[in-house]
Amino acid sequence: MPFSDIVGHAKQLESLRWALEKERLHHAYLFLGPEGVGKKAVARSLAMAIQCREQDYDFCGGCADCVRIQSGNHPDVRFVGPLVGKKEITIQQVRELERELNYRAFTGRKKIVVVDPASLMNYPAQNAILKTLEEPPKNSLLILISTNTGGLLPTLASRCLRLSFAPLPPEIVANFLVTQKKAAPEEAEILAAVSMGSLGKAISQEMGELVQKRKVWAERIHSLTPQDCRGWMKLAEDLAGEREESLKFLEWVETWYRDILIYCVTGNSRGLSNLELEENIKQQADKNGRERVLFLLSQAVLTAATIRRNVNRRMALENFFAHMVGVH
Repeated sequence: MPFSDIVGHAKQLESLRWALEKERLHHAYLFLGPEGVGKKAVARSLAMAIQCREQDYDFCGGCADCVRIQSGNHPDVRFVGPLVGKKEITIQQVRELERELNYRAFTGRKKIVVVDPASLMNYPAQNAILKTLEEPPKNSLLILISTNTGGLLPTLASRCLRLSFAPLPPEIVANFLVTQKKAAPEEAEILAAVSMGSLGKAISQEMGELVQKRKVWAERIHSLTPQDCRGWMKLAEDLAGEREESLKFLEWVETWYRDILIYCVTGNSRGLSNLELEENIKQQADKNGRERVLFLLSQAVLTAATIRRNVNRRMALENFFAHMVGVH
C-alpha cells in the first residue's frame, strides 16, 4: 500500500514525499484538519515510508517494519494519546516520549512520535514539549495532530511546520464507499454528504445510526408550532437526558440550517449535507428568509456552547426551541 493508495490529500502527500527524497523533513509537523479526514493515516504512512526497507521514499505495507508500525509495535514509532480513562495527555507522558526521542533509533533510522490529539495535552505537558521542539534530538520526528490550533500554545504551534488537511470531496468519499465497502451508490452518496468530507465518519457504524436519527429529528422539529408549547418542551426533555445526545442533535441542527441557507442562496441541492431531507429543506427555505436562518444557526451554536459549560440542558434546549418556533 504505497502513498498513491491513500484516499485524497494529494498535495500534502506530494510535499511529504518531496521532503523525504530531498532529505528535507522538518523535525516537527503540525497536522491540522477536521476529525476523520485522514491526518493520522498520513502520519502513519509517513512513519512507514521512513522505516520501510523495501521501498525508497515510499512504503510497501507488507515488510516487518510496516506491519509493526500498523500494529503499533514498532520500537522506533510511538503513538501518544490520553491514557485509558483519562481526558488529557499529561506531563508524565510527554517526559516519557522526550526520553524515547533521545534514544538512538533501534532500526538505525528515525525515532518518531505522533501525538493525537495534541490539543488534549494539558498546559504543563505543552510547556514541557517546547524544549524538545526548540532543541530537537538528532534523527527524531515529532508529529502533532489536531483539528485546530485553539487548544495549543502559540509558541508550540509556531515551532512546527504546519500541514493543513481539508475535508475530502463528497464524490471521493462516495467512490471509496462503493468500491471498497461495497455500499449501494445511493447510500454512499448520503453517507458522503452526512460525513461532510470525513472518511473516518463515513465508514463508522455511528454514521449509519445518525442518518436514521436525523430523519426522526427533522420530522419532530418540522412539526413544531408556536401554539404547541407541550410539543417543543417534550422534545427538549427527550434530548436533554444525555449530554452527548444533546450536542449531537445541535451539531446536526447546525448542518440543517447551513443546508437551508445554501438552498436560500442557490435554489438547488448542490453542497447539501442532508441530501435525503431535500424536500424538507426546500420547504424551510421557502418559509424562512436568510436573516432568520442565520439567526437560528447562531442560536444553535450558542445553545451547544451553553450546554458544554454544563448549564441546565433542558432549559437551554427549551429556549432554543422557543426561538425556533418564534415565541421569543
